[in-house]
Amino acid sequence: MLQLFLLLAAALLAVGLFGALSQQSVVMVMMGLELMVAAVIVAAAAFWYFLAPSAPDGQVLLLVVISAMTVEMAMGFAVVTLLFRAGDVDMTDMAAELKQ
Repeated sequence: MLQLFLLLAAALLAVGLFGALSQQSVVMVMMGLELMVAAVIVAAAAFWYFLAPSAPDGQVLLLVVISAMTVEMAMGFAVVTLLFRAGDVDMTDMAAELKQ
């Protein structure tokens, strides 16, 4: 059963890596990064459940990681919104050309 969860995590990581490397839209790159972090969370939760289900340490760690991921994605979308408002930039190569 652990192998199935690790296979799911590996698939999420692969799809996220492909999405982050192949897309030019900033939002799509961020979605790929979100999938990669979700893969780490699935793998960590699976290891916690199958190795030490009675200890609450795994649950606390997962809640901290999910909270940090939520804050990171909110800040990322705020930056993307500011980039778009500043100069109609929605692609990664266009964001590199911005000057102050």
